[in-house]
Amino acid sequence: MRERLSFCLNLSLLVAATSSASDWPQFLGPNRDGVYDGSDLTDAWPAGGPPVVWQKGVGHGFSGPVVADHKLILFHRENAQEIVACLDARTGSPVWSFAYPTSYQDDFGFDDGPRATPSISGGRVYTFGAQGMLHCLEAGSGKKVWSVDTKTEFGAGNGFFGLACSPLVEGDGVLLSIGGPKGAGIAAFNKANGKLLWQTSDDDAGYSSPVAATIGDRRYAFFFTREGLIAIDPAKGKILHQYPWHSRNRMSVNAATPLIVGDSIFLSASYGTGAALLRLRDQQVEKTWSDDDILSNHYATSVELNGFLYGIHGRTDPGFSPHPRLRCVELKTKRVCWETDSIGAASLTRAGSQLLILTEKGELVDAAANPDSFQLKARARILSSEVRAFPAVADGFFYARSKDQLVCLDLRRANEK
Repeated sequence: MRERLSFCLNLSLLVAATSSASDWPQFLGPNRDGVYDGSDLTDAWPAGGPPVVWQKGVGHGFSGPVVADHKLILFHRENAQEIVACLDARTGSPVWSFAYPTSYQDDFGFDDGPRATPSISGGRVYTFGAQGMLHCLEAGSGKKVWSVDTKTEFGAGNGFFGLACSPLVEGDGVLLSIGGPKGAGIAAFNKANGKLLWQTSDDDAGYSSPVAATIGDRRYAFFFTREGLIAIDPAKGKILHQYPWHSRNRMSVNAATPLIVGDSIFLSASYGTGAALLRLRDQQVEKTWSDDDILSNHYATSVELNGFLYGIHGRTDPGFSPHPRLRCVELKTKRVCWETDSIGAASLTRAGSQLLILTEKGELVDAAANPDSFQLKARARILSSEVRAFPAVADGFFYARSKDQLVCLDLRRANEK
């Protein structure tokens, strides 16, 4: 019987000052590229699918789980509260819980829970709620360190589906796209005390989360706002480059995170927008290619291996045609190597040359990241439908949530157990 997450407080220690190679401490993993670097995953699942270690009932939201030092953080909503819950990642047992009130209502009746995935860094947990409440909590106890109400202080708007930027902890700052007016489109807060470090841009927030990367000898934070790409100096907030890229349909969003491959930046969006490959060279942004019908990511960020992209092409909302397809695309040439309509809407995680594909219908699909053809290895239903939160992979375990369930699967090889 599924156990509801409790509010009980336990003083178990979560040490997240430094994340191990097998932690999944933030949105899309350690490097925000959807890649698991561990080498401990099995090549073959049992006939009934991967073993279920534990599962629990959870509240509303599309916020994905994160894991560090064998502790899992889940951000969800129950009744009129947004809740940050810490669990033992191996057993699912409650460690601590922190809750605060919310009155957010989805204008489209889709889901009233938080959508932004937490970040664990330096022994602290950072969450960003659907109404713009930014919290910093002690990772060991759940005690509040500081909070910022970005709607009140910066005039952040609701957008279409509330605020949904997963916090990026970079240097001394916590970076967010908040979409506030008068130069408060993007902001950075001191990670120790929550004080404003800088703010910049007049762009409305999209539903993409930022990513940091070093290209050449310069560190960048890349934001995909509603208007396009903005490359920022993360320490000072100076805008270094901008590249307009948005749908011709203004009733739309940019949701996939920019994917950094070497000195190139891959952008993708749905609603007739398509994709573009940009290159940072000699302090300039150059367009390598763009196309409306190559790899249009609705919300799920593509993954890359050896110069090939794997991602979901097409709008994933019900009733739209053609149905979303899994595609492999050669990055430099934009050549579509293959596609299949056997997956549907999904998110992708790469582990070596293995693709772990979590579909909206609750199936986990194991396939090869091979540009020659789609090579299905196994598939198993692990959750009920309505799965949009991104999963986490840590220490060989796979963590995924639906609209009301959180499950932990053991994907380790037998000799790793």
